[in-house]
Amino acid sequence: MANTTIDPSILQRAQAWINDVNIDDETKTRISRMIEQDPGELAESFYCDLEFGTGGLRGIMGDGTNRMNKYTVGMATQGLANYLKKVFAGENEIRLAIAYDSRNKSNYFATIAAEVLSANGITVFQFEQLRPTPELSFAVRYLHCHSGIVITASHNPKEYNGYKVYWNDGAQLVPPHDKNVITEVQKIASIAEVNFTGDKMKINMIGESIDNEFLKISKSYSLAPEVITPNKDMKIVYTPLHGTGITLVPQSLRNYGFTNIHIVEEQAVSDGNFPTIISPNPEEKAAMQMAMDKAKAIHADLVLATDPDADRIGVGVKDLEGNYILLNGNQTAALLTYYLIKQWQAKGKLTGKEYIVKTIVTSELISDIAKNAGVEYFDVLTGFKWIAGVIRDLEGTKTFIGGGEESYGFMIGDFVRDKDAVTACCIFAECAAWAASKGKSLYELLLDIYLEYGLYKENLVNVVKKGMSGQAEIKAMMEGYRANPPKVIAGSKVMLMNDYELRQATDIPSGKVTPIDLPKSDVLQFFLEDGSKISMRPSGTEPKIKFYFSVRADLKTVADFKKAEAGLDGRIEEIIESMKLR
Repeated sequence: MANTTIDPSILQRAQAWINDVNIDDETKTRISRMIEQDPGELAESFYCDLEFGTGGLRGIMGDGTNRMNKYTVGMATQGLANYLKKVFAGENEIRLAIAYDSRNKSNYFATIAAEVLSANGITVFQFEQLRPTPELSFAVRYLHCHSGIVITASHNPKEYNGYKVYWNDGAQLVPPHDKNVITEVQKIASIAEVNFTGDKMKINMIGESIDNEFLKISKSYSLAPEVITPNKDMKIVYTPLHGTGITLVPQSLRNYGFTNIHIVEEQAVSDGNFPTIISPNPEEKAAMQMAMDKAKAIHADLVLATDPDADRIGVGVKDLEGNYILLNGNQTAALLTYYLIKQWQAKGKLTGKEYIVKTIVTSELISDIAKNAGVEYFDVLTGFKWIAGVIRDLEGTKTFIGGGEESYGFMIGDFVRDKDAVTACCIFAECAAWAASKGKSLYELLLDIYLEYGLYKENLVNVVKKGMSGQAEIKAMMEGYRANPPKVIAGSKVMLMNDYELRQATDIPSGKVTPIDLPKSDVLQFFLEDGSKISMRPSGTEPKIKFYFSVRADLKTVADFKKAEAGLDGRIEEIIESMKLR
């Protein structure tokens, strides 16, 4: 295909890499082939720089400025190193921990980061093999590091990889460090500024000793070991979805006392191609199918899954008819919150200084459970870095019980400062044992919660907008809702609009505006007269805009559940159709 079909500015960016003496010959050959044979891929690879956002990098692996590769990872790491040396200039030693997941090239990118950091005089603690993200968060604090990196694209498809940065509290970057790191990364104008010549004397390999400490502290969060003993042989099916969970989850479950663990062996192989699934996302039914089939075959009591970096948890349970169903992230978080608070009450641990945290798009059922128990709760922006921020602000004065978000993430206690599916799997199994000690299944326990607090139903619609034009479309969509908010949605009046970009809440009937005391974020929420909640936000890591829907109804009896659930499902569909999202 002729070069004339290529945008001149993109061709210029590609030629700059070909002419750069710092780029290896194999990369140059592949770029030349794109120029000749695939101008579309060339455009996607070079039309912009892969953005280092507030959480780090995430993108498709490949050659070019808009791809995850040695050079974009190197430039990001050089910028991070420069910032660390500025902030901690007075320290005798700057320390950083690195972990990586099972994705293709994760180990390679981790090694590149270690080499760049060590070349800049920073002491590196690198996991010798793949490890879960929560263990990296733990290691940062345990090893007294100033920062941390984990190479992962979480639950994204196999083409992706990513690079998440952590601060010295074990949490992902928050202001001002997030923006300051971005500024330093953006200052790296060329690959020539990156020092790739690592210092092996400054790279320390870590592994089993950190595992043992993590597992020991995780087990200390067990609240009712007495209910596990009589239920230790309940059948648990676990799948790591080809990821890092296999390194810690089965062992952690055994540490808690569970003895009858059945692993989905086909998915226990750590493989970045994810050969048995299209997407390694426990939110998706297809990803969980092998585990659910195994559960059905052996009549399991509980199905557990973790995503590739083991920070998200998937759960399957039996319903009243004995059919295996998947819980959504809101249901999982509600059950965990309910169990934690009930046990804290039963053990006499509530002193009035405890709290839980959820994100603004997560079910209000969680806040209802907390309020009913007299436990303080906080709403934060989407992302566990904000949950960790509350912990940091309240450290020493109040006690964090747990917190979660609708996207299958939960954190128990504060020894980890990010989503922790390892500990969550164990506490969820303990919750199942607790339910069994009461003669109930987990599903029956969930129904009890609905009877007490009301039936909540949530749904999520992702509107995908890929490529160069996608970002502009997403921006225009948000600007349209912000400038011309709907007055009525699906026949119900809009009563309140929360605009987290402007940090203000508008009471629609009166026009009264009040401030929102949260950081600025491109999120809009509409609260309807019938109690429905609609939230929308562009994804920070993927080319899409997310629409969250939450509706509620009273539930009088278990016999009414299916009819009430169907009614709420229908209501969500009415809202989706009204907003023209189908």
